[in-house]
Amino acid sequence: MNIIIAADSFKGSATTFEVADFIEKGIKRVEPSAAVTKLPLADGGEGTVEALVTALNGRYIEKEVTGPLGKKVTAKFGLIDNDIAVIAMAEASGLTLIKKEDRNPFKTTTYGTGELIKVAFDYGVKEILVGIGGSATNDAGVGMAQALGVTFKDRYNKEIGFGAEALENMEYIDTSNIDSRVKNTKITVFSDVTNPLCGKNGASYVYGPQKGASIKDVERLDQLLDRYGKKLEEQLNIHIMNKEGAGAAGGLGAGLLAFCNAEIYSGIDKILEKIKLEDHMKNADLVITGEGKLDFQSVYGKAPIGVAKIAKQYNIPVIAVVGSEETSIIDVYYHGIDLVIDIINKPMSLNEAMENAYELIENAGEKVIRAFKLTNKKFTIEEEML
Repeated sequence: MNIIIAADSFKGSATTFEVADFIEKGIKRVEPSAAVTKLPLADGGEGTVEALVTALNGRYIEKEVTGPLGKKVTAKFGLIDNDIAVIAMAEASGLTLIKKEDRNPFKTTTYGTGELIKVAFDYGVKEILVGIGGSATNDAGVGMAQALGVTFKDRYNKEIGFGAEALENMEYIDTSNIDSRVKNTKITVFSDVTNPLCGKNGASYVYGPQKGASIKDVERLDQLLDRYGKKLEEQLNIHIMNKEGAGAAGGLGAGLLAFCNAEIYSGIDKILEKIKLEDHMKNADLVITGEGKLDFQSVYGKAPIGVAKIAKQYNIPVIAVVGSEETSIIDVYYHGIDLVIDIINKPMSLNEAMENAYELIENAGEKVIRAFKLTNKKFTIEEEML
């Protein structure tokens, strides 16, 4: 029996590697001889660097950079064959770097992400892959661009500060001193969202609240990003406000499009391509995928659906192990997933579930293989009767 496990992390509870390990333990309780292939997975957010570095035998580079609130943080990125750098913006500008009570999207900056890009340039890479999930920012990538040499001046010709609040004073944009290596390096962005920069579906309205913004705040943040987008159009003839993914990571997508000539792709599709998932499918009997929470949004670029899409090309059954599921997940069954198994086995709080995630995931792994064997047994009996 050949089984592939390709599951995303359960945020705050288990990494993609840990999820796969514990599902495998559950499988081995029932089928000790099963051949299990574990492929690390991410969709552009948390775990992207680790997934690609592990799958492609890369190495890590650590660098002290500017954190989202201006304090120094140690961030790492991946280097693969000395040709490709893998950067997760969350390493330098992520929400997990800030205490909940300190979250403030008016002040947070992507400057540290720009610093990581510059360090990657120093290693002479030909391509930089940038995962832009899990941001603490809403500065439209202005901080990132500042780190690369773009200047944003106020009416007194002084450089504006960090964060979305500084966009109110921005009058002039000058790209003449941008790092020249930007032009010679392919920059590919991984994103699991397609939001535009502004509007009700834009960066501020959709993601601002989780970064500490009130209802009144998101209106103001949206106005600031709108002002910034119009300045780009007026002064540089750059039209990115309505491009898909421009609103990802508080508008970092827009900044990368505007100043780095980047291309934005579905994170999961590109990562599955990089780890060559399809090559492993040809001899598989079962594919197990999963993520921390499965809901109606999961069909829009999330890891389990990306895995299922490839599995179905080879008519392989797909079972998803999840930390939790909403009642409205019927759409996932029309996108290649055959069965969803929730790890929760009794009434419990979120904290209790997170504390016991390893045991719960292992138990779910056993349920997966028992369900699969039961289905196979039924088909075998029917075939014998025929």
